[in-house]
Amino acid sequence: MYFLQSVLFIYFTSTFNGLIKNMEHNKQLANQTLHWLQQLNTNTVEQKATENINELKNVLRFNEYRYYVLNNAIISDNEYDALYKLLEKVEKKHPELITKDSPTQRIGSSLNEGFATVQHLVPMLSLDNSYNADDLKDFDRKAREASKLNEIEYCVEPKFDGASISLIYENDLLVRAATRGDGVEGDDITTNIKQIRSIPLSAPFSKYAIEQIEIRGEVILTKQNFNKYNNWLEEQGLATVANPRNTAAGSLRIKDPKEVARRNLDAFLYHISYMNKYEVQSTKYKNESIVPHASNRVHENTHAAQLQMLWDCGFRSPEKEKKVIKGIDGVINYVLDFEQKRDELPYEIDGMVVKVNSIELQEKLGMTSHHPRWAIAFKFKARQATTKLLNVEYQVGRTGAVTPVAKLQPVAIGGVTVSSISIHNEDYIKEKDLKIGDTVLIERAGDVIPQIVKSLAELRTGKEEDIIFLKECPVCKSKLFKEEGEAVWRCINIECEAQVVEKIIHFVSKDAMDIKSFGEANVRKFYELGLLKDIPNIYNLNFETIGNLEGFGKKSVDNLKAAIEASKQQPLNRLIYGLGIRFVGETTAKTLANSVGHLLDLKNKSEEDLQQLEDIGVKVAKSIHHFFSNDQNILMLQQLESIGLQLKNEKKNIVVSGGLAGQTFLFTGTLNKLKRSDAEALAEQQGGIIVSGVSAKLNYLVVGEDAGSKLEKAKKINTIKIISEEEFLKLLSEQ
Repeated sequence: MYFLQSVLFIYFTSTFNGLIKNMEHNKQLANQTLHWLQQLNTNTVEQKATENINELKNVLRFNEYRYYVLNNAIISDNEYDALYKLLEKVEKKHPELITKDSPTQRIGSSLNEGFATVQHLVPMLSLDNSYNADDLKDFDRKAREASKLNEIEYCVEPKFDGASISLIYENDLLVRAATRGDGVEGDDITTNIKQIRSIPLSAPFSKYAIEQIEIRGEVILTKQNFNKYNNWLEEQGLATVANPRNTAAGSLRIKDPKEVARRNLDAFLYHISYMNKYEVQSTKYKNESIVPHASNRVHENTHAAQLQMLWDCGFRSPEKEKKVIKGIDGVINYVLDFEQKRDELPYEIDGMVVKVNSIELQEKLGMTSHHPRWAIAFKFKARQATTKLLNVEYQVGRTGAVTPVAKLQPVAIGGVTVSSISIHNEDYIKEKDLKIGDTVLIERAGDVIPQIVKSLAELRTGKEEDIIFLKECPVCKSKLFKEEGEAVWRCINIECEAQVVEKIIHFVSKDAMDIKSFGEANVRKFYELGLLKDIPNIYNLNFETIGNLEGFGKKSVDNLKAAIEASKQQPLNRLIYGLGIRFVGETTAKTLANSVGHLLDLKNKSEEDLQQLEDIGVKVAKSIHHFFSNDQNILMLQQLESIGLQLKNEKKNIVVSGGLAGQTFLFTGTLNKLKRSDAEALAEQQGGIIVSGVSAKLNYLVVGEDAGSKLEKAKKINTIKIISEEEFLKLLSEQ
């Protein structure tokens, strides 16, 4: 069997490599792919698939190659699955059409050049997919009929959206790691896997009498580490990456292990595919104190117990995420409920995996050449889709940044319809090679703003148009300016209406002056009606006129008036943040507020003076100095003070008596009991000082879940105390 698969694989790869180099053939297959996708929901699609089955097979092979070999898919996973299901359906009705090289008869696709090829101890099969409750019920029916049971116990766990791996441990040591490859063979990536901290280099399998074990899992990049990596790329002036899954998959094949380590990958291990056990009477156990207990020897009789064993051995298995459920109805309720919570997870998942819990029953149910009969993946709503880029419009932000926005042919992704996507800047357009009229692959993952993954150049007809970036502001027509070393074009006219509106929106926002009832819609409405022209104007609105507007009764007006008046008492750091000074976030705003007795003192500080403050570097100091050197900004601040806003730092001359006085704190990762802003406030109430970066001046780093680079950096500085959220709360209670 293995020889046949290898021969088929070699034949397929050599043949297809020749085809893929032919650009015209490549374009033809890409067009055929979209044609089949358009036909999916028609009444005649099954008949067309029967009549043109070889074309459908070629389309699936082409997309397998794009996905597995090139790591450059042109359709989403769900779109591929739909075409695959269509082929399966036709072959089931017409078995005479099944050929040995059909995509349904293969485990997977290809290997990558540059890495040694190794054989898996047990083939890595794919999972059958389901998209609704009926599919799950059909899966359950088949399992019950085959097992002759009335009800089956299932173990349900997340389907991680990453890159599949296989690990082999011998005598408790990690000896090999491999990619999935074609399912029979994979690429040896042992060195790269060793850079992943959540994968132990040794594990105590011997206490379970296990001599050799092969474990399957998924390498992922958490949302937090994905964002950190993209921020780092931006700082280096490099192109950002599209999504966590592709980044994780690509990272495994990087030749430089140091670069792999930089990405802070993680891994979940969720399946034991093979175990070779010691004989209990083996010389291995001459010391009777390590002879495995009987309870340990039967530990792996259920899938849930296997997950527990992996967890106990130091692996990040989905032990905490899994749920054991009797009967398919409970499974259906659970997976549908979990889909609503997927965005709350710190990592991406694209579905749930439903597995028969009993290992004995798994073995009885067996597998096909493609997938096990004892497991099925319930796929969530698609988060990728292809659509047309129809036009580009431009928006101006509060700092003058001009952002191009792609207007798309509306398409549904992840339960929402997407018709507009930011395409960031001129360099981004060039890097993605975007043109008006392009077919593009777009993605909406979790709570991330939708983005264009790439353009599909293979589908161009020659009628596409280059995107010519503006030279003038789309609002005030001032000439745009791009600072050296930056990718963003800016309008530097501070009276530009678009900037004025955005600055007001930021000023009234929750994290700034927190003027309730004064959201973005009201700001834009009042500005368009001439009732609001700048920030000071917020405090002398014509409430009589506002009361005559539709939707503004007496209560609404009174609430707005009270919220505006209350904002005058906001502390100085909130006012500084509300000013929208470029690069000045909430923490830097606190640093600035604590450094002066009066806000206007900052106009007398040089860039060098500002750089002496905590966490303020050259770029931030330059931006702050530029703001306070502008006469119009100073006039605005004087107006705000005359209106009654607090420009004095009332805390400046107060001796802080809290038990944490003078101690510096930084919070990283996700806290479970407190919001980060609340935790910072509690520390400040005890005299603590919040900083934004790790340095020798930091006293406490409070670590939550999925802490990243800040934790690693802090570990290298012996003077920093690294504590958990619970330890932080205990520290507060002791003061």
